Amino acid sequence: MADLSFDDTFEAFLFDMDGTILNSIAAAERVWGAWFGKFGLDPDVYLPTIHGRRASETIASLGLPHVDAEAEASAITLAEIAEVAGVMPIPGAPLFLNSLPPRKWAVVTSAPLALARTRLEAAGLPAPAILVTAEDVQRGKPAPDCFILAAERLAVNPARCLVFEDAEAGIAAAVTAGCKVMVVTETHKHAFESAHNQIGNYQHVRPEILRGGLGLTRI
Repeated sequence: MADLSFDDTFEAFLFDMDGTILNSIAAAERVWGAWFGKFGLDPDVYLPTIHGRRASETIASLGLPHVDAEAEASAITLAEIAEVAGVMPIPGAPLFLNSLPPRKWAVVTSAPLALARTRLEAAGLPAPAILVTAEDVQRGKPAPDCFILAAERLAVNPARCLVFEDAEAGIAAAVTAGCKVMVVTETHKHAFESAHNQIGNYQHVRPEILRGGLGLTRI
């Protein structure tokens, strides 16, 4: 059963970045594919593991001997900053985000700050007033810390936030934080099984600015 009604209202919208408001899959997979190949790992097997988590935690989870996860993550970030070809907005996202009051939304991403800013600019998306990145929390998604921090910076209760996410780790983080969830499926290759509401992209929804907060309407 869906976890929200389109009649629900919220105090803030919190957006994951990659796969949710912009599509960076091609760029990310070029960089990560080369990195996996360098360590003799099959990119087809391991590329699905990179989405929604901090790079250092993805690398550490591989258990590679004599590999400094933080150093490798830093190198990957620099490569990703330089690799923006094909980074584009999720359809409808620019208009949707520009329709929101600046202090009513935030971007909450597992990417480092420099990479987040680079990709948002490359995709032509507005810079959020509140941007929570990998450096802002000790524990990345699926821990709830990032969404709790975003709500705190917006001075709202996490339970009054709607999180837009595309990845399992981010969905788990949002649920644990006490937020409602809207799954964005634009970049999914297969049908996504979820108890939460879903939208393909932002072309057929619009935000409503209400006296009681923010609403969401299908168009």
